Amino acid sequence: MNLQTVLTDLESSQVVTLDDQFREERSRIFSNIESALKDKRLKEASRVEAVRSLFRSKNMLLDTEQEHVAEMNEFTDRKEHTIKPFMDKVEVLQEELDGILHTRTGFLRGISRKTKAQREEETTLRLTSAKKELEESERSFAAEEVSLGEDYERRKLEILNQIANNKREIERLETASQIDDSAEVRRITCENLADAVNALLKRTGSVSEEAGSLS
Repeated sequence: MNLQTVLTDLESSQVVTLDDQFREERSRIFSNIESALKDKRLKEASRVEAVRSLFRSKNMLLDTEQEHVAEMNEFTDRKEHTIKPFMDKVEVLQEELDGILHTRTGFLRGISRKTKAQREEETTLRLTSAKKELEESERSFAAEEVSLGEDYERRKLEILNQIANNKREIERLETASQIDDSAEVRRITCENLADAVNALLKRTGSVSEEAGSLS
């Protein structure tokens, strides 16, 4: 005979009177099984959320990589655009200085040694200043490039750690879900209910065929 049928028969029976103790035991037993089923649903929901979190983390990693590529392309273009005028200036001044150094002096040449030396000194100073500006700009961009790389690696590592944590959580939850304890929960519940019914029948002095059917 089905245990639920027995309970229904007991509740509607005119022979057996349900007492408070039985009602409390029955309520506790059903509360326990409801709690176990709720816990199982929560674990499944946690597994689903962990899978979704893994998917989001992988998308975040892809977005981060694409953003870094775009960021480095923008950096390269900006670096070339900024440094090129300095390089052109250095090249022009170097050519100008080379021309001065190869210029011959003399009355018939139209330029004196003093004038040549003065032009050489002025151009050398301008060339040195231009080279300094170029070096400072290159150092600034080199430092920025290092900073961009470190920031990217930091963000990437954080996301990779998230992905690793997501995978471990999914593995843990899937391992737990493979242990199907629902049958054991039902068995214990049936035994507890049977004991409660038998105890009720003994207390009320109504041990009969119903009690025998539960043993």
